[in-house]
Amino acid sequence: MKKYLSLVKFAHTLFALPFALVGLVLGLEVQTQSDKPAWLLLLLVVLCMVFARSAAMGFNRYIDRDIDAQNERTRQREIPAGIIAPRHALWFVGLNALLFVLTTWFINPLCFALSPVALLVILGYSYTKRFTALCHLVLGLGLALAPVGAYIAVTASFAWPPIVLGLAVFSWVAGFDIIYALQDEEFDKQHALKSIPAYLGKSRALLVSSLLHMFTAAMLVLFGLLIGGGWLFWVGAGLFLALLVYQHLIVSPTNLSRVNLAFFTTNGIASVLFACFVIGEFFIK
Repeated sequence: MKKYLSLVKFAHTLFALPFALVGLVLGLEVQTQSDKPAWLLLLLVVLCMVFARSAAMGFNRYIDRDIDAQNERTRQREIPAGIIAPRHALWFVGLNALLFVLTTWFINPLCFALSPVALLVILGYSYTKRFTALCHLVLGLGLALAPVGAYIAVTASFAWPPIVLGLAVFSWVAGFDIIYALQDEEFDKQHALKSIPAYLGKSRALLVSSLLHMFTAAMLVLFGLLIGGGWLFWVGAGLFLALLVYQHLIVSPTNLSRVNLAFFTTNGIASVLFACFVIGEFFIK
C-alpha cells in the first residue's frame, strides 16, 4: 500500500480536494433538499477525488516510465526504480478508473454520464507533453473539474459560481505547474518534450505563470461577488493570493532551489486555508 500511495503522491490530493469541498458546500447551500444526506455526498465526492487522482497520477507514471528513467530527478520513482512493475501500475490505474465511474453511479445520473469525459481529460493529460507546450493548461483543466463536479454531485446541474471557481483552479494549477516544469527545461529540450519553459525559456515562462495567477485573482474576486462573500471569504481569498505572490518571490530564473517549497508546501497551504475560510463563512450564514 505504501508503494502505491507513493506512486501517486497521495498527499498531493490536497491541491484540488479543498476546492471540491467548497463546490460541495456551495451546492448544499443551493440544494437544501436532497435524496442523499450531506455526509454521504461528502463521502462519495471524496472517494471520487481519490479514485480519479490515483488513476490519473498512476497513468502518468506508467506512460512516462521510460522518460523518468532517463531523468536524474525522476529515475528513483517507483516504476523506473523497479519498485512497482509497469503492468501492476496499469492494473492499479484500471481499478481506480473503474471505482471512480462506479462511485459516480451512486451519486446521480449526470455525474455518471460525465465520468468518461472527466477520465478522458485527466488520463489524456499524460500524453500532452509529447505534442504541445500547453500541457500545463490541460493539467489545470483536470483539477478545475473538482469544484464543478462536486457541485453537480449535489444539485445535478451547472451554475456560474462553481464554473468561475473552476476557472480560478484552472489558472492556478497551470501557473504553478509551469513553475515546477522549470526544473526540466533542459531535459525537455534534449528529449523533444513540450513545456512552456522549454518553449519560452525560464524568464518568459515565469511571466506566463504570473499572468495565469493574475487571472486566478480575477476569478476569485468574481466568485466572491457571485456568492456575496463576506469578510471570511475575502480574508481567505487574500491569504490564498498572498501565498501565490510568495511563490513567485522565492523562485527566479537563476534560483530554482525553492521550487519544491513553492510547488508543494505553499500551494497545499493556500488551498486548505482558502477552503477553511470559505466553508467557515457558509457555516456562519
